[in-house]
Amino acid sequence: MVARAKDVLARPFSMDYLNLVFQGVIVGLITGGIVSCFRWIIDHTLQLLFWWYPYLESHLGYVLVYALFLVAISWLLGKLLKYDLTNLVGSGVPQVEAILLGQNSYAPWQILWRKFVGGLLAICPGLFLGREGPCIQMGACVGQGLAADVFKTSKKDQQTLLLAGVAAGLAAAFSAPLAGVLFMVEEITTTFKPRVCLTALAAALSADLMTLVLLGQQPSLAMYIKPFEGAPNYVFLLILGIIIGILAYAYQYVLLEQLYVYSKLNFLPQRYHSLIPLLLTIPLGLWNAKLLGGSHDFISYVTDMSLTPTDPRALLKLLVLFFIVRFVFSMVSYGASVPGGIFMPILALGAVIGCFAGLLGVSAGWLEHSQVLGLILISMAAYFGAIEKAPFTAIVLLTEMAGSLASVFPLVFVTFIAYTVDTLLGGRPIYTTLREEMHFK
Repeated sequence: MVARAKDVLARPFSMDYLNLVFQGVIVGLITGGIVSCFRWIIDHTLQLLFWWYPYLESHLGYVLVYALFLVAISWLLGKLLKYDLTNLVGSGVPQVEAILLGQNSYAPWQILWRKFVGGLLAICPGLFLGREGPCIQMGACVGQGLAADVFKTSKKDQQTLLLAGVAAGLAAAFSAPLAGVLFMVEEITTTFKPRVCLTALAAALSADLMTLVLLGQQPSLAMYIKPFEGAPNYVFLLILGIIIGILAYAYQYVLLEQLYVYSKLNFLPQRYHSLIPLLLTIPLGLWNAKLLGGSHDFISYVTDMSLTPTDPRALLKLLVLFFIVRFVFSMVSYGASVPGGIFMPILALGAVIGCFAGLLGVSAGWLEHSQVLGLILISMAAYFGAIEKAPFTAIVLLTEMAGSLASVFPLVFVTFIAYTVDTLLGGRPIYTTLREEMHFK
């Protein structure tokens, strides 16, 4: 007997997790609204800093007043963190991973508003922290809270909606829904299950829809890159990938040492460690306010530098100085027990690497100047992919953020080389290692 289509296809509307997908949409819409507000406040506050520091430079008498203001912010942040220091500091991704592994638990609604306020208190003054970490944890809190208190789902579905919130949080942070789902798979679950991934995709899409409605259509890091004119220099790209892999391992190593370094500051309680980086923003801002923040603005600043004709030697020296300052202060910021992520600081460092390598390659005659912008994008993806141990997420994230499909093969090539070199040196997924350093109740 010959089978017919109706004998092998499922009945219409018989998908057993259709209701779960709908719940994922609700999680995404709420997460997208929260994250859009979070993004809007941070972006506009940083623009205010770009006005404030030049003003402060010409009115130095206000420096002490502003320093006292930052002391007050550190005090408020410390009071906020006192509720649950372990689950409020950092990006929040290790804490979410620990929940899924049964190593951690917290009241999601309590963490949600504290992460929102705490993240703003830490990021808005200009600390080198990313917004995406808090966005991911806030999304997870929305998913977990709705699943338990509103949808009354099973324990299994509670985890699924928590994961959907993770994808929605990253998608809304960067307007990158595919990267949100890939991050969830690569970094959190390490498995592909249609039930989980489709729910997460529904949440990510609806979260991104909210950001498009509330914040506009432009990609969060618009870099309209032309494809490489002619074949790129793959020997040069190979060397670049190796160097980025080494620098990625250095980032992992130094970041993981920060808990030990800050533990030596016996004179200052842990929840007030933010006082150190907050006060350090003053000399940094007076020197160059564009350095402050996570930051999309700094990446755009570096990109503009690569396009401006100037003395290449002076610019290369400045980029080295930028890298050192951004690297060191990123460590000081993240290690200070404050809410904030590492995505954007990593991408900012990658942009500096790419700009330096591109201009150096142009000076040596290895690259065309039109290829520098593409190299910035490639270096951002490679550095992020190697440190996070999430190469697929890195490739898709940078493609979605930049709104460009140009130079895909060189991007994949350098990211793969950097990832491999970091792994050979002993690098591991950064969030896994951060989770292993933490002590959950």
